[in-house]
Amino acid sequence: MNNKPKIIAIVGATASGKTTYSIELAKQIDGEIISADSRLVYKGFDVTCAKPTIEEREGIPHYMLDIVEPEVDYSAGLYAQDAKKAVYKILAKGKTPIIVGGTGLYFRLLLENYNMPEAKPNYELRENLKQEETSTLYEILMRSDEEGAKTIDPNDRKKIIRAIEIVQTSGKPLSEARSIGGEGEFEVEWIGKNFPRSILYERIDKRVEIMLECGMVDETKFLLKKHGRIPNLTDTIGYREILRYLDGEMTLDEALTLLKQNSRNYAKRQLTWFRRNPLIKWDIYPEKLKK
Repeated sequence: MNNKPKIIAIVGATASGKTTYSIELAKQIDGEIISADSRLVYKGFDVTCAKPTIEEREGIPHYMLDIVEPEVDYSAGLYAQDAKKAVYKILAKGKTPIIVGGTGLYFRLLLENYNMPEAKPNYELRENLKQEETSTLYEILMRSDEEGAKTIDPNDRKKIIRAIEIVQTSGKPLSEARSIGGEGEFEVEWIGKNFPRSILYERIDKRVEIMLECGMVDETKFLLKKHGRIPNLTDTIGYREILRYLDGEMTLDEALTLLKQNSRNYAKRQLTWFRRNPLIKWDIYPEKLKK
């Protein structure tokens, strides 16, 4: 008899409606929501990262939002530890944890029982890699682990350098270095949200326009003034493009066009990651609601 705690996981690409879906589900099944998004943990990363507002949460408790300042290098390992505490806090209330987001590694470490690579930091390698252009770094990763590279933003220097470090130190591709550590701790019902590509791209473009209307440029200015050009700001889709506008490298229209394209590319990487999980049921109503 399976006595594992039961959890619902809602995954999918950016702008696929995960937030709205999860809030409606939480209201119907007496659930509470745990975010699985690597940018929503940061305080102040609001409009540009589509963090749900207090009003949008409709009274449903949310966890793993606004937990650290942007200067903090908040790792996936730390997320797994903190999110697991939130899971058991919700279970202790007799409610159902609903984990929702688009950061695949967060789900793997928390729910799929993956182990982080044991590759120790190679500071000499890191310093050498930091001298290279971002495009060169991505080429290095593509040559050593093409499949792993497809899951990483080609402009995210920090993640690319760490990936190269893992591959070169372990001698294994990322998919093997991040190994399964045994039977999972939870019984998970996996739900995937998606749209046909043309519709998803339209939703992404519309989201960018809404973010502009809601103050994306002013938010970027505020964060830049408060925190400076920290990696978590300059490496985040949305802020990265607006910073180029603020620096005079391109017009606002050009920055928005670039942001839409980068968001579409990010959506492709998210779907590539999640489609590796055969347990995900795409665009279905959770079994729990059919009973």
